[in-house]
Amino acid sequence: MRAVIIGNGSIYDYEYIKSCLRDDDHIICADGGACHAQAMGITADVLIGDFDSLPHGAESAARVIEYPSRKDFTDGELCVDYAVEHGFSDVLLIGMTGSRLDHTINNIFLLFKCKSGQLIDEHNEIFAFDGRLEIKNRRGKTLSIIPVDGDIEGITTSGLEYPLDNETLYFGRARGNSNVIVSDGALITAEKGRGIVIVGNGE
Repeated sequence: MRAVIIGNGSIYDYEYIKSCLRDDDHIICADGGACHAQAMGITADVLIGDFDSLPHGAESAARVIEYPSRKDFTDGELCVDYAVEHGFSDVLLIGMTGSRLDHTINNIFLLFKCKSGQLIDEHNEIFAFDGRLEIKNRRGKTLSIIPVDGDIEGITTSGLEYPLDNETLYFGRARGNSNVIVSDGALITAEKGRGIVIVGNGE
C-alpha cells in the first residue's frame, strides 16, 4: 500500500492529481491539505498538523494528530515521518510546491527520507536519486539530474538522448538539465553522490 501525503501547496488541476491516485492509497493530509482532499472528494485517513491553515470545522479524518504551532518541524515533514514510521515504503507527495520556495525546496528534500518517494505537481515528477533510479513509461519526457550534497561520480545512464558513461555531474553546474527519455525505461546509476531527478510533465 502507498502513502499519499497531501500538502497545502498549490494544486490547479484536481482531475489530473486524482488520476495519479489509487483506490487503496493511504491518505495523509498535512494541515490545510485537507481542503484539497475535500475538493477532490477524498476522505483522509490521517490529518496531521497545527491546523493554522485549516478552516475551523474542516478537521475531517479517521485520525487527527494535532501539534503545537511552535515546533521544529513542518507539517509536511511530520506527515512523511508518520508514513515512514508506519511502514510505508512507497510515498507520493502532492500539494507540496507553490509560491513558498522555502517550503518547496524542503519538501523535495523530504523524498530522501522515503525508501521510494515521488513528488508531483501538474508540471513535474520529482524523485530522490541515491545510487540507482529506474523510470518507466515516460518516453518523450524531459529529464534533469541535479546533484545535491556534492558531485555525483561514476554516473551512467541508459534510455536517454544524451547518455552518460561513468562520468561526473558536478554540484552547481547544469550539465544534467533537459535530457530526453527516448525509450520505455530510463536507468540511472552512480558510484557516489545523490541528486534530484525531475521528469517534466508539461510543455
